[in-house]
Amino acid sequence: MDTKKNTRKWLWPTTAGVLAIAVVMLSLALNYAYQAERNARFVGMMNIVAEKLSKTVRGVEMNAENVFDEVAKHMESPQAVIEALSSKTSLNPDVIGYFAAFVPGYFPQEGQWFQPYVHQGDSTEFVMTLVGSARHDYTKSTWYVQAQKEKESFWSEPYYYADDLNVVSGYYMTFATPIFDAQGRLVCVCGADITQEWMIQQLRKIECELLQNEMLNQYNMPGNRDFFIVVLNDDGTSFAHRDGDIITMNDEAFVSNLKQHKHGYADIEVNGVPSRVYYTPLKRTHWSVAIVVTE
Repeated sequence: MDTKKNTRKWLWPTTAGVLAIAVVMLSLALNYAYQAERNARFVGMMNIVAEKLSKTVRGVEMNAENVFDEVAKHMESPQAVIEALSSKTSLNPDVIGYFAAFVPGYFPQEGQWFQPYVHQGDSTEFVMTLVGSARHDYTKSTWYVQAQKEKESFWSEPYYYADDLNVVSGYYMTFATPIFDAQGRLVCVCGADITQEWMIQQLRKIECELLQNEMLNQYNMPGNRDFFIVVLNDDGTSFAHRDGDIITMNDEAFVSNLKQHKHGYADIEVNGVPSRVYYTPLKRTHWSVAIVVTE
């Protein structure tokens, strides 16, 4: 019997099988390494974005609190309130305006509504506009109603403001604080506004910084640049996107995680495109920041 010939008959298939297994294992290992590197990169990005936005938002809050404290100290007259609102507006150019919305009839000489709004006008100067009226009954605004329930400072849901007064129309977010008298009765709701456009500008700036970050981009692997940043409401809809686009994420488990202020990543469809979404809540708000990576 030719044993060498028989040996060759089974040796070649065995060798080929071993090589195939080795190739598969190498492919799996490379894929695992790629996924691990990509996850680490985008989780790092997500944390940087969240930290930058949270720091900026906190800056808005701190300046607003200084303004609101001035209002609380000077409520003896409508003019004193307006002067208090105007006193510190220049400290934070990110805020488009500050207001104090008083309970109806608080200043009888001002009638039913008194809501002075000190805001950016056509130039860099701040101007004052009285925005309360029968047509603009601020007591029905979501931030006013929420302030009556919250009893403490909060960020409102994004809302659209349109008026023919000297106020910029568009989507706003308001940092609101209710002010109470010595008997615990609501006196007014103070607010500081930032706009959707301002938030979009922040995302563009941060995204540019991320793309230039050497540590985050040291491994130039495929797909590493195919991402965008978005700020989400807790229902999965976007409030801010670098191009102003509307992004919707309808996955039930994902939306549930947003509502519970969780963080992580999810493989879902974003506007019909399979994507991996890395997300984390923004401190002191009910929004989340997400990095969407096209698969």
